[in-house]
Amino acid sequence: MLDQLPFTLTALREAYAAGTHPADVIDEIFRRLDAVNDPGIFIHLCDREDLRAQADALGDYDPDMPLWGIPFAAKDNIDVAGIETTAACPAYAYTPQADAFVIANLRAAGALMIGKTNLDQFATGLVGVRTPYGAPLNSVDPQIVPGGSSGGSGVIVGHGIVTFSLGTDTAGSGRVPAALNNIVGLKPTLGALSASGVVPACRSIETVSIFALTVDDAYAAFAAARGFDAADAYAKRLTHEPLTVPSKPLRVGVPDAATIEFFGDTVQQAAFDRDVALLKATGAEIDYISFEPLYAIARMLYEGAWVAERYTVIEELLQRDREAIHPVTRQIITHAESMSAADAFRGMYRLAELKRAAEPLLEGLDLLCVPTIPTIYSVADLEADPVTPNSNNGTYTNFVNLLDMCGIAVPTAPRSDGRPGSVTLLAGAGQDALAASVARRFELACKRNMGATAHPVPTPPALPEAVSDQIELAVCGAHMTDLPLNWQLTDLGATFVRKAQTTAEYKFYALAGGPPARPGLVRSDAADAGSVAVEVWSLPKVAFGQFMAGIPAPLGIGTVALSDGASVKGFICEASGAKGATDITHIGDWRAYLAQSVVPA
Repeated sequence: MLDQLPFTLTALREAYAAGTHPADVIDEIFRRLDAVNDPGIFIHLCDREDLRAQADALGDYDPDMPLWGIPFAAKDNIDVAGIETTAACPAYAYTPQADAFVIANLRAAGALMIGKTNLDQFATGLVGVRTPYGAPLNSVDPQIVPGGSSGGSGVIVGHGIVTFSLGTDTAGSGRVPAALNNIVGLKPTLGALSASGVVPACRSIETVSIFALTVDDAYAAFAAARGFDAADAYAKRLTHEPLTVPSKPLRVGVPDAATIEFFGDTVQQAAFDRDVALLKATGAEIDYISFEPLYAIARMLYEGAWVAERYTVIEELLQRDREAIHPVTRQIITHAESMSAADAFRGMYRLAELKRAAEPLLEGLDLLCVPTIPTIYSVADLEADPVTPNSNNGTYTNFVNLLDMCGIAVPTAPRSDGRPGSVTLLAGAGQDALAASVARRFELACKRNMGATAHPVPTPPALPEAVSDQIELAVCGAHMTDLPLNWQLTDLGATFVRKAQTTAEYKFYALAGGPPARPGLVRSDAADAGSVAVEVWSLPKVAFGQFMAGIPAPLGIGTVALSDGASVKGFICEASGAKGATDITHIGDWRAYLAQSVVPA
């Protein structure tokens, strides 16, 4: 029975393989829409008979088409041929003649576009109520905001009416509605999804995003929608990686006690503490870091020059019909009228400085894990104050695109008050697969239903083990951070992983010769052997041979045993190299030796 079917990719594919026709799915979509009875979800809902005709045109079930017969919706700042694009502003509306690049890709994969969803006007807002079309109601609890700016896209998936939907994300619009509607929100690496045919908000730092009931469904839609688009000046040639089990334990950064912010919501804080503990239980190493540099970057989004990007989109409309723009949206965007080109450059310089300040905090981390939202606001809260709750919603989202990070918001178990739990996993550009793979851990471990439906999250299939393209290398001397030969690692793309200690079975020597001064690490069963401080770096395998070619005798690369039980490749010294060398085993740390030595580094 279709009325009992969750509209996940797996469930629909199984139904189609068993003989269900996509036209019947279209009928069920309209039945579910009638039951929900929320006119604020869609700005344009496609004609039922037209959709049935499109479903008929698909022909026989084709499992080779990844999205055959799969229903989706699109935010109404994304062009669909022949359907008016409004960006939630009737005075701005136009009718495109062609599909946006991502819409065309999804249709080519067999997907059926059901309608254009409501949004915060011009994608400016994180609450979902700044629209002249009547705000959609949150799918889980109509008393709380739906989230924005992709509010309709989040709500329609939350109700289980479509399998996935498209949003856009500049400041968190692809993540905040996910948290509030108990669904997944995938915010890709900037440039992975084409912006051709998308009304921009901040063109240089925004992306199309994807909402779905499960991580796997979001990632499958992402795979179908992507593809390099030469017509998009911001598009990037990025490799699409499959989801795999990470090949090593992960270091995950979370906000420390001094900088984490819940605006007094102790229920949200308890839920996040619980979720971090779950992540740690899966094998992740948790690092508590100051988020102050990231918050400073976040403030740049609306206090800096980037608000002027929004102004460029509606400048003509502001001059022609200023009152046509939502008053809160107009107040935010017209701040750009008081800014100059010099302000824009100052903003770019300040952002570069803040990025540099954040680098030491992020170094060596594989991911960040943050609350998707710091607290939950009601519709009444927004009626009383339309600005502050919106700003607070961006606490853990506003800095992400300015740092060119990818991310995925994933539901966790419900909070103690029954409202949705959610965390967001953030990674560096191009690491979409890593973030999504780790997000699946929450689907495996957290008991909950999908969105507002009565369907529990299905157990996702096991992932294959990742084959790492990196080699971890322990260095104990001149190749350490800020020492003379560190550039030989960084120029080959190596990244710092962690500080560590060897097991207590090594002799450590300051070798003769130089500059630069170099140590020698020799494994030994001598009674006076000890533990030595090292740094572990991750080096691309393709660069490993080139690195080894520059290592002079008596040094070489062998296997080094670490005190935490790990074994990694690392610098070792031939026993003959100890002749004429100074035994510094009792110091056990090259930096400490340099600090008390007259020998230059």
